Formats: sequence, C-alpha cells, structure tokens
Amino acid sequence: MTGRRRWSTEEILETAAELLRTGDAESFSVRKLAAVLGTDSSSLYRHFRSKTELLRAVADRILVAAMDGYHPEGDWKQRITALALRVREASGRQPQLAAVWGRYASGGIGSRLVMEEMLQALRASGLPDAEIPAHYHRIAVLIAALIASEAGISALTPEEHEQGMELFRVAVLGADPERFPALTHFARDVRPLGADRRAAFEEILAAHLAHIEAAIRPS
Repeated sequence: MTGRRRWSTEEILETAAELLRTGDAESFSVRKLAAVLGTDSSSLYRHFRSKTELLRAVADRILVAAMDGYHPEGDWKQRITALALRVREASGRQPQLAAVWGRYASGGIGSRLVMEEMLQALRASGLPDAEIPAHYHRIAVLIAALIASEAGISALTPEEHEQGMELFRVAVLGADPERFPALTHFARDVRPLGADRRAAFEEILAAHLAHIEAAIRPS
C-alpha cells in the first residue's frame, strides 16, 4: 500500500499562502489546508505546532520577498524609507497575506532581515545606542499599522469597495451641518482612506524620521 506523500515545509507554506490569497485568516484552518494537500492535520503539526505558528511563517514570506535583492543605499533616512517602501510594495502584491502579517507578527528570517537593516540604519543616524530600540519600535509599529490598514482596503472586492465609497459619500456629503459643522465645511475636500495611499505613507514616515533627526543630540 502506497503511503501518503510527505510534504516539505516550503510546499506547505506555499499552499497555505495560496489559500489565504483567496480567503482570509478567519476562514483558514489547518484541517482545510490538510484537505487540500491530501493529508491529515497531524502530519502538518510535525512542521508547525499551531495554526498561529503556521500563519506567522506564511506572513514572514512577505518580508523575505521584500528583502530579496535589497542593498542599503543613501543615508539612514533613505535606507529606512527604501526599506519601508519595499515592504509596502511586497505587501501590496499580496494584500491578503499582508493582512495576516499585520495580525500575526512573524519572527522568521524575513523579520530578522528587516530588523537588522532598520537597526543598522538607526545606528548610522548618530542616535545613542540606548535610544535606538525605542525608536525602532515606534517605526516598526508605524509601518505595520500603515501597511495593515492598506492591506485591509486592498483585499476588498470591487463590490465591497464601491459600497464603502457610497457609504463614505453619504456620511460626508450628507452630514447635518448643525451637528457636524466642520465636516460640512470640509466635505468637498475630505478624501476616503484609500486615496493617495502611497503619498500619505511616505509623508507620515518622513515626518516621523524628521522628528527623530531633530532629537539627535549634536556630537
């Protein structure tokens, strides 16, 4: 009797990533993944101890893809900006996985590569070593929050997006001027969250890096 095929860790992750591209983390299960692979859940638990550990490994693939071919260039602000944009672009190509990454922070090789480059860039800024971990954490939280927000929007179907736009128009343009005077005043200029996301991403990050630069004590 022929035994079941033994799947490699990479094959399991690739199949899990494909399931997540067409679904979401809530509907994803190890049992469903095992069924697609034609095996049982217990065989997958030899590779990953839990669903969360598996999702973290899948999410890390975004960071691995972002760091593929990366070479640090420019000053510390340019390096961090380039790094953040690479992660953003890699996430934009796979918004469903980016949403998973925003929820399940990874600790794999991709995560370590990103952390190493960001910490190296912050050291190059002239910040005292004692202050670098706190600044790293704030930048990481900022980038993760912006990307997770974008991923949620990008993963919408066209129908869901149009429905959201209609609700936005009703909420903004139809606001009661007596109760919402400021909203009424700016209604024609207020834009939905999905508009000009790249520009907003870069401006928010640049403002934070400028804040760090201003805090660096002269040597």
